Amino acid sequence: MFVQPSAADTDDEPVRSLGVHDSWWTVGAASVLACLTLAACAWISPHLHADPALHAAALFVHLAALVLGFGAVLAADYHGLLWITGRCTMRETVAVTGRLHLPIWAGLAGLVASGVILHPDLTAVPTRVKLALVLVLTLNGLQAGLLGRRVAKDTSATPRILAWAGATALISQACWWGAMVIGFSNTQS
Repeated sequence: MFVQPSAADTDDEPVRSLGVHDSWWTVGAASVLACLTLAACAWISPHLHADPALHAAALFVHLAALVLGFGAVLAADYHGLLWITGRCTMRETVAVTGRLHLPIWAGLAGLVASGVILHPDLTAVPTRVKLALVLVLTLNGLQAGLLGRRVAKDTSATPRILAWAGATALISQACWWGAMVIGFSNTQS
């Protein structure tokens, strides 16, 4: 049976599907999925054997993804510093960083996908540390999306929000730089 919507029903906002950053529950579910995905990539990696041409292509993609993802992270953090120093508004910072989520996630996904093909030595401690940093980076990025949604709704900079944003930025920088340094040192040995 078809029910005609009333005038009051059509004036309401359209129903929006549930998003990753809508609540801690959705972020938690996405975090579990991210953990499973990274574990699957770690399991697949030793079973792949790339020829030299594919290895070279994967290395190029890995470096390009690093430039894309980490470059976007640096741009987002730079806008945060601009806001802290009073050179732009919080609304501008939120808008810019919101636009940078896609290149950040695309870079991270490219790093993980190409890293699988690069055949990392999973028995080496530095490689395990790098994988742990990538996991922490991923989980931090998921909760950062929730932070971004909260700040976009209310741009008042409470001490709690400032601490949350500062911790998020510090964790992000530590993980990106740490993974990059380990990746560089692994290529030198």
